Amino acid sequence: MSIDARITDEYAEAVAEFEPVIGLETHVELGTNSKMFCSCSTTFGGEPNTHVCPVCLGLPGSMPVVNRVAVESTIRMGLALNCSIASWCRFARKNYFYPDMPKDYQVSQYDEPLCFDGYLDVMVDTDEGPRPYRVEIERVHMEEDTGKLTHTGGATGRIHGADYSLVDYNRAGIPLIEIVTKPVPGTGALAPEVAKAYVTELRNLMRALGVSDVRMEEGSLRCDVNVSLNLPGAEWGTRSETKNVNSLRSVERAVRSEIIRQAEVLRSGGRIVQETRHFHEDTGRSTSGRSKEQAEDYRYFPEPDLLPVAPSLEWIEELRGTLPELPALKRARLQAEWGISEQELQTIVNGGALEIVEATIADGVEPAAARKWWTGELMRVANEREVELADLPVTPAQIRRVEALVADGSLNDKLARQVFEGVINGEGDVDAVIAGRGLAVVSDDSALLAAIDAALAEQPDVAEKIKGGKVAAAGAIVGAVMKATRGQADAGKVRTLLLERLGVAE
Repeated sequence: MSIDARITDEYAEAVAEFEPVIGLETHVELGTNSKMFCSCSTTFGGEPNTHVCPVCLGLPGSMPVVNRVAVESTIRMGLALNCSIASWCRFARKNYFYPDMPKDYQVSQYDEPLCFDGYLDVMVDTDEGPRPYRVEIERVHMEEDTGKLTHTGGATGRIHGADYSLVDYNRAGIPLIEIVTKPVPGTGALAPEVAKAYVTELRNLMRALGVSDVRMEEGSLRCDVNVSLNLPGAEWGTRSETKNVNSLRSVERAVRSEIIRQAEVLRSGGRIVQETRHFHEDTGRSTSGRSKEQAEDYRYFPEPDLLPVAPSLEWIEELRGTLPELPALKRARLQAEWGISEQELQTIVNGGALEIVEATIADGVEPAAARKWWTGELMRVANEREVELADLPVTPAQIRRVEALVADGSLNDKLARQVFEGVINGEGDVDAVIAGRGLAVVSDDSALLAAIDAALAEQPDVAEKIKGGKVAAAGAIVGAVMKATRGQADAGKVRTLLLERLGVAE
């Protein structure tokens, strides 16, 4: 039995016996030019400890100032998530001692978030078709990011067992918003899919708002996954928290693997420990991190150096007016414009193809052709390579060029697929791949007739069948010609020439 099949069986057994409850805490790095409380650059990838100043390092005598754009972005995000906006809130010092936080406290919002009590509706594919779920939002609050530690030596790359650690404070002070859901019960076996759909929709929403680039590979969107299990009708179980799950695929995998793990523990008579866990991309499993059973709550104190945030109703309404067409409304509009079913739309959305298809249509490609290429051949390649569709090196202009060549008969679908293969492999643009691979439809009648005659000579019985009125038998000859020309013939033209050669009418 394959590993995937074993995991599927284990998961099916787990959700048949237990009910999962999930919750998600998502940290989003805001796309501001400067940090949360100082003017240091937020540019990703600078040399270590070059984007720092007395404020973000917490040096004595330095005074922070709140980034207005960060506040605006948080309010806009809260409005898009159907949240209430606080008329007054303030920052707090979250006190803890760890080398990644130079001040020995993190400035965050604790019990006074800027946005609260919202929701986000998501769609999940099921065997019965797309199914809606409402994920309730508990809070959206502002905070600053911490620094980054690199642990050297040891087998795990973590601080335990490391020989020494290096610290980079460039990230310290980067503006973050944390979006915390309320517990999400009632998902059943679809808990992993609901979690992935939620984070996907959240990412789409933030992209539409322009508040973040939400590049999970760079850490600008990080997700902590909470999972607990209980017997049907019983109280919710003890939850674990899987930290820093950094891809949409991993969100789904982390929920599924944690449900399997907890079910195994409970089934064997064990007890779930309240703890943080670390997800491993290579195995799809998690390992135990820090116990939170005996941990005291962090010590929070009101931040004395920052004024409260008190957005006026006029400012909130002004920001509401800046909201773009939200993703759910946009999808409904495009579905109507393209004339496609809810199922087809969901396939496009789940594959991360909506924006790419839209851009390709805007570039002049017919909607049906744009959908065909992105959700067919290109999505297949992306799945095989385990990359996001948007990360494939294919552009709308290249789709348009291929379609033009198909339309004028220079390419057929089989050759077009080879063209895209070459583009993805870095062999150049469309025309360069065609030239380099010798890809072009054989349109010379004499060459096609020669191939037809050769095929007829090899299959004289088929020729007699066609002459006798069994025109469907022509497919065998057409197939032989396509094979002989390595797929570089127009099948329709081959069929027409064949019937003319035999003096048979359609």
